[in-house]
This record gives sequence, structure tokens and C-alpha cells, in this order.
Amino acid sequence: MIRYPSPPRRRRRTAPLSVVHPHAAGIDVGANEHWVAVPGGDPAVVRRFGACTADLEQLADWLDANDVTTVVLEATGVFWIPLFELLESRGFEVRLVDARQMRRIPGRPKSDIHDAQWLQRLHTYGLLAAAFRPEEPVCVLRSYLRQRAMLVTYAAQHIQHMQKALTQMNVKLQHVVSDITGVTGMAIIRAMVAGQRDPLELAKLRDDRCRHGEAEIARALYGNWRAEHLFALKQAVELYDFYRKQMVACDGRLRRN
Repeated sequence: MIRYPSPPRRRRRTAPLSVVHPHAAGIDVGANEHWVAVPGGDPAVVRRFGACTADLEQLADWLDANDVTTVVLEATGVFWIPLFELLESRGFEVRLVDARQMRRIPGRPKSDIHDAQWLQRLHTYGLLAAAFRPEEPVCVLRSYLRQRAMLVTYAAQHIQHMQKALTQMNVKLQHVVSDITGVTGMAIIRAMVAGQRDPLELAKLRDDRCRHGEAEIARALYGNWRAEHLFALKQAVELYDFYRKQMVACDGRLRRN
């Protein structure tokens, strides 16, 4: 059997990359410093700036002096936010890049200086897709909502602290009310903190809608009123009230937004 040599494979020609953003800069964002690469040769010119507001103003001035019109920076924690907002206010087209997208691109260098040059080069050729960032009013709304969610989390922690203090005193309030932060639960806890120890008197604070009767509630309210547990309960109530007050203030900002 005669074997004939297979014809040589033709190599596919790749088209050269074309410049999409000739006036592009790349910024490697850090907590204390930013490395900025601007066009001006191969490799790009790089300069280091601090992260204080005065440094960011100097950074923007330097970009202006180098005729930069569009900037790309990597989303690193929350360190990019002040820089992003300042550059946008100065009229630059700012593109935020997801760090996960950058990890998928082969050939990324390791140092901060080369990282800035790498970002600048990729952006020059239009190889970076911008991460989603909503319009300014939506960004403001999301900030308030995140703040409120954090306050809810903190308040919930102090509800747990109240429950722990009651359990340590062997007061079974959570077994006779569905929610210790409801009308009946908080009325009884506040009376305890104020100095009331008589379970019969505490049970009279029961709301009419509570499904357990006074006698059943009173039976659950006998406990050992140790000073350290009462102190912990008092502080938990005060902290819970504080975060509830902050939530009300946050709700006011949300309504005005």
C-alpha cells in the first residue's frame, strides 16, 4: 500500500489589531497608590500617584496633559470608587473592568507597573468590555439600600443578644410570644430593664392580640435576675433601639432620593 504525503496545512493569517482608542490610559488601582500608563511609546509611559484626593486631582491633570480621553481601571474592592467618580466629573470616559475578565486573558504581567501598561494596551485595541455600572441615581439608591441592609443585620445581632440574656436568666419569653421584638415582647423586656421583676405585673403588658393568656405568660417570666445578665439585656435593647433609629433615618433618605 502506497502512502502519499498529506498536503501541508495552510496557516490561517490573523489580521493585525487595529487601534480603537488612541488616547487611552490604563490604571492599576491600589489602596495607597495608583499606577497610571498613558500613550507615549512602546511600552506606555507609567507614573505613580498616591490615593489621597489631592493625588487624584494631580492624576487627572496629568491625564489631561497627555491628551487622554478614555481611561480603563480594574474593579478592586472599593478603592476604585473615588477615582472613578473624580475622573468622570473631570469629563473622562471611564471604563470599569471586572477583575474576573482580566484573569481570563493570557499573558497578564505580575507587577503593578506592567499591569497598568497591560490595561492601557488592551484598552487601546478595544479588547476590554466594560463592567456594568448603573446610572448615577441608581448608584445613589443602591448605596442607601446597602447601608439599610447592613443596619438590619446589626439590629438582628442584638435581637440574638437579647434572646441569649433571657435564656441565661431562664426567662422563657420567646416561648410565649412569637416575636420578642413585637408589641408584647418589647413591652415586657423594657419593663424588665426598667426594674420590674414581678411576672404577674409583667404579664399584664400582654397585647390583646397575643394568643397566650396572662397566666401562661407570667409562668414563663420567672427567672434568676442576675445583675450581669440584666446588664447585657439592657445594652442589647439600647443597641437594638439605636440601629432601629438609624434605619428610620435611612428610610427618610430613601424617600427623598
